[in-house]
Amino acid sequence: MTTLGIIGAGNIGSQLARKAVQNGFDVVISNSRGPHTLADLIAELGPQATAGTTAETAEAGDVVVVTIPLRNIDQVPAAPLAGKVVIDTNNYYPQRDGNIELLDTESATVSGLLQSHLADSSVVKGFNHIPAPEITTDGTAPGTPGRRALAIAGDDDTAKAVLLDLYDRFGFDAVDVGSLDDSWRIERDQPGYGPRQSADELRAAIANAVRDKNSR
Repeated sequence: MTTLGIIGAGNIGSQLARKAVQNGFDVVISNSRGPHTLADLIAELGPQATAGTTAETAEAGDVVVVTIPLRNIDQVPAAPLAGKVVIDTNNYYPQRDGNIELLDTESATVSGLLQSHLADSSVVKGFNHIPAPEITTDGTAPGTPGRRALAIAGDDDTAKAVLLDLYDRFGFDAVDVGSLDDSWRIERDQPGYGPRQSADELRAAIANAVRDKNSR
């Protein structure tokens, strides 16, 4: 991978762009308001970064991050993402996204919804449970005691390997949660969501996750 496409230039997207440029990647980034609105961010990131439309970003990225409000995922173009690894950072906030019955009834996962929309892509869950500013502040070298860990969930081992490599380059250990059906274990309100945790701590948090909200 040489080019990271980032669909969404909000808190997470802009921090991932900064981290990617710092690690030698080219970045193409988009938002819902048009490339011209990203001029200040592109000036900050430098010559490795370009602003594009959503379709251009999807086309240009060797790997593409989707980091937009969940309510808007149907607007992500599927065709240019076919055959690509797509990293999903999304979380479900009903007060922002409106109520989504499949999630309210726990019949689906956030990343499972994106995979259904992007049927020809390989969706992998990542970067969803770390506060955005800490993406650029908490990375450390491999082997650092207590190195922060981030979770991976996906149905495709190749896609998982891509995200694992990206985590390591960005300074994080990785903990495999399992499939997209298991990704609820690192969604909002679960014990692994938010705090800084080492790999062992994150594994314990994932093991203590409870699906049934009525039992919490």
